[in-house]
Amino acid sequence: MRLADHVVEQLLALIQARGLQAGQRLPAERLLAEELGVSRTSVREAIQKLTSQGVLSARRGDGTYLQPRPTADWLQQAMQPLAGLINADPHYRYDVLEARHALETSTAWLAAQRATEQDKERIRRCFDVMLAHQQGGHAELAARADAQFHLAIAEASHNLVLVQVMHSLFTLVLSTVECNRHEMFHQNTPTTVQALTAQHQALLQAILDGDAQRARECMGEHLEHVRTTIQRLDEDRARRERSMRLTPDLVPPLLTTTNPLA
Repeated sequence: MRLADHVVEQLLALIQARGLQAGQRLPAERLLAEELGVSRTSVREAIQKLTSQGVLSARRGDGTYLQPRPTADWLQQAMQPLAGLINADPHYRYDVLEARHALETSTAWLAAQRATEQDKERIRRCFDVMLAHQQGGHAELAARADAQFHLAIAEASHNLVLVQVMHSLFTLVLSTVECNRHEMFHQNTPTTVQALTAQHQALLQAILDGDAQRARECMGEHLEHVRTTIQRLDEDRARRERSMRLTPDLVPPLLTTTNPLA
């Protein structure tokens, strides 16, 4: 890959990581060069390439701005009906977990091979924030940090299509992460918290070590653990609901018959 193309990927990942929206201005070239660890010439060339692709627009004397992305907008709109399905039918979260397994085992595998030092630092920071909120009992903040941790891994894959799909799925992923964590932590057992923390930590370490196969396995094991735990909780809930359907008031009295020959 040419240096300019690599800087283009880095710049796009930076835009995604900062959550810049259409119409917002990018940092100055000097600051971008320092943050990306490249020359201002490389940054300028990357900006020119992205400008020619319609991603950025350079305004003389005013800086560089992020342009609307029709493809990303279309993809995000296409995902909106799925959010409604999640709310209407909790079983759709199993479909989300299956989709995440297909996507995120790949992003983890790629991230272990391609993550820059900046990528690794961001993934590590997301893990630390998630752990802090988890230990502090801030469930909603911990869930958001959890989703950000997975997004940071996707961004470290430097596959722009996977990153775009994951960002479009963010609201969907966040809603299911919140729901899953709420149910898994409802038991408030130390083993539940410890298991998820150990899984995230193993995944983080595999990426930091550059072990692509292990990263893929850790992501798959983590998502499978979530699926089986949620499934077990759903089955337990269904059994309790069935047991409550026949209350003493609803059980008919035993019929007695009189034997005329007795």
